[in-house]
Amino acid sequence: MSEPHPIPPSQYLVLDDRIIDEVIAAELTLGTITKHPQNPFFGEDKPWEPRFDNVYANVIYDVEDTLYKCWYNPFIIDERVTHTPPEKRHPDWSNYMDVKPNAREMGICYAYSVDGIHWEKPELGLVAFDGSKQNNILMRRINGAGVFKDERETDPAKRYKMFFCGEPHMTVAFSADGLHWGEPLPIPQVEAHGTHPNAFWAETLGKYVGITRQHARNIRLVTRTESPDFLHWTPDKSILEGPNPCLQAHDMIVFPTCGIYIGMLGMMVYPEDSNIDVKQHVELAWSPDTVQWHRIQEGVPFIGHTASDTERYGAMPYDWGTIFPSVSIFFDDEVRIYYGAGDGYFFNWRKGYLALATLRPDGWAGYEPITTDMPAVITTQPLTFDGTSVGITADVSDGGSVRVAILDKAGNQLASSQLVRSTVTDCRVKWELSQNLTNLRGKEIRLRFQLHNAKLYAFQTGTESG
Repeated sequence: MSEPHPIPPSQYLVLDDRIIDEVIAAELTLGTITKHPQNPFFGEDKPWEPRFDNVYANVIYDVEDTLYKCWYNPFIIDERVTHTPPEKRHPDWSNYMDVKPNAREMGICYAYSVDGIHWEKPELGLVAFDGSKQNNILMRRINGAGVFKDERETDPAKRYKMFFCGEPHMTVAFSADGLHWGEPLPIPQVEAHGTHPNAFWAETLGKYVGITRQHARNIRLVTRTESPDFLHWTPDKSILEGPNPCLQAHDMIVFPTCGIYIGMLGMMVYPEDSNIDVKQHVELAWSPDTVQWHRIQEGVPFIGHTASDTERYGAMPYDWGTIFPSVSIFFDDEVRIYYGAGDGYFFNWRKGYLALATLRPDGWAGYEPITTDMPAVITTQPLTFDGTSVGITADVSDGGSVRVAILDKAGNQLASSQLVRSTVTDCRVKWELSQNLTNLRGKEIRLRFQLHNAKLYAFQTGTESG
């Protein structure tokens, strides 16, 4: 198995338009997601899992324990499901929201995996359900939660943190092992609105940031709160919303990488003639500070649904209707994005699962030529050259190439690379004429990338490791 991938401090994603000065004959397009061939991994197979609903999975790879860990948030009681025969659990028979009785309760459950593919739901003996503690339930009455292991935390009792929807406020809790949790502590400044909240330490800001949701004008809004200590939080403020009531921002999973913040935005898509046949896919956004957000190819799914070759409901693929991602896990050879998947409409009968999509390293979005008969040229803003080499991450098709040039601030060429003719990840380019770049260290330069049948995702300036 590959090792977790540390992000160098001088690595830049080209989707960050602050570092791009000029773009000629190029367009920024989304990266390519690959769904795992063994999807889905697990589903609703326990008596306390009548309906996964959105799953709201939180998956980490724990380097210390060499284990994948998943905290997920199913309905542990849903009488709409348990009081309805299986043959009637689809839209042809009845609408899910109209079935009575409707007693419901959500909880946090735990699963683990050695390889990230085959999962176990351990009998933890912690929380009673139907007279028994032989289950994998950690908490009850939680409607959406974000769980993470805080690697910078010095207090062992607070190593694991939970940011969740309590009643009626957002709430936090702490744990030493991710299984035994302390007393929930409400955040009175932030109301809870049943979504997939998530929180993390924002290194560039020196504080914790929490992402959750509000409702206004009958539209869902993604909101943000912050805290210096995970205990005292500011009132949440809106940071992102959909363009209209038919395209609403349901949730957003946020995490840092390469000096910026990636947002995987869950978009609810309402047909104009129905409030029932709603689906949800994932789009991509980024932010320099977790406050101001920029959409990439707005309206185009980053993680989309698996299409069905039939309209028969029973044949719908596992993620035909809904997709809810977890925070990404970074490895040397790929990015893993676990997600909750549903095979039906958002507001109707559907089975739920845990699934996995992968992405090439740094492959969130990249520049590629608009046409095949003209090279794309991307020139950066002035950057401090803090090393002696340049690395690039790019997909290069047959017959394609990438060339890198170093320019001074005035645009005069100082060095030119040999052509890179294959797909690479952080590949250090070789310079024509064996050029020595040590005299440029600490100076401001620009980089110019020329692309033929290639897509550039990221670049790095700095001394080559090893």
